[in-house]
Amino acid sequence: MLIPTLIMGVFAVVLVSIGYQRGQHVEGLKSAWEMTIEILPLLVFAFIVAGMAQVVLPRELLSKWIGTDSGLRGIVVGTLAGACSPGGPYVNLPLAAGLLRSGASIGTMVAFLTGWSLWAVSRLPMEVGIMGWKFTLIRFVSVFFFPPIAGLIAQMLAKVIK
Repeated sequence: MLIPTLIMGVFAVVLVSIGYQRGQHVEGLKSAWEMTIEILPLLVFAFIVAGMAQVVLPRELLSKWIGTDSGLRGIVVGTLAGACSPGGPYVNLPLAAGLLRSGASIGTMVAFLTGWSLWAVSRLPMEVGIMGWKFTLIRFVSVFFFPPIAGLIAQMLAKVIK
C-alpha cells in the first residue's frame, strides 16, 4: 500500500499547489473534508466487516464455498454475491480483500468484483428508470457471462502465477 499512497500523495500535493496558485485551494480542501466526513463512517464499517469476516467465518465453510477447491461453485457463488452486494468500492473492495485473506480464491473474488460492477442487481431499477428497459436488457445480456468467465480466467492465472 506504500506505493499507491505515495502516488496519491504526490497527486494531492500537485493539485493543492495548482489550486493555491489559482486561489481555489481552500474551496478544494473544504470539498475534500466534506467528502471525508460523508464517506468515513462507511469506510470504518466496511473495514470492520472485512476484518471480522477474516476471524468469524469458519475456514472450512469458506474453503467449501469460495476457496481454491470450490471450483465452478465458488465462481458462481462469488458472481451472485457480487451481483447482490450493495454499496460501492468502499464496501466491496475491503470485503473482497478480507475474504481473500480468509481463504477465498482469487477466481471467486474476481467473479465477485466483476459481478458487483457489471450485474449490480440493486442498480437495475434505477438503470431501467433512467436508461429504459430495452437498454438495460441489452446491457445486462451483453455482460451476463463476463463475471464467471473472468473468475475462471483468474483461477487459471492464479495457478500459473504463483
